[in-house]
Amino acid sequence: MHHISIRTANIYRGMAFYEQLGFQVCERFTTGYTLACWMEGMGGRIELIQIPEPKPAPDAFADPHYVGYYHISFDVTEQISDLPSYVRHLQENFAQKTRQNPEYFQPLVILLEPHQQQIGNQIYEVAFIADADGLPIEMIRILNTLGT
Repeated sequence: MHHISIRTANIYRGMAFYEQLGFQVCERFTTGYTLACWMEGMGGRIELIQIPEPKPAPDAFADPHYVGYYHISFDVTEQISDLPSYVRHLQENFAQKTRQNPEYFQPLVILLEPHQQQIGNQIYEVAFIADADGLPIEMIRILNTLGT
C-alpha cells in the first residue's frame, strides 16, 4: 500500500495531531484546489487533504449501522512496551499542547481504553483514539502468540 488519504477540516491541526503520534511531513503540495501533505511514520504514509467548507464526518465508532471505512490501525509493537502507559502519555502530551496552543491542539479523545483482545492465536493490546477530526484510530500491540 502506498498511503491512506484522510480529509481534514484543518490541515495544520491534522499535521499537529499526527506529529504527536510520531509522523513527519515529507511532502507538502496542493491538489489543485486545496492544501495537502504526505506524512510518514509508524511504518506507513498518510495523506492529509484540507477540505474547503467541511461537513462533520459520521460517527463511525459509535454508530453500529455505519457502513464505510471504519478506522486506521497502527501496529505500535516495535515502538512501545506498554499500550496503557503510551495512551496516558499521549493524553498528558495533548493536554499540555492544548494549553500552549489551543488553535492547533485539543485534548485527546479516547474512544476505547486499552484492553487485551485475542484474535486468532495472538493476544493483543488494543485501544482507540480519535484524530483531530474525530476519526477513529486503533493502536494495536502484539503481546504474545498462543501455542508457540
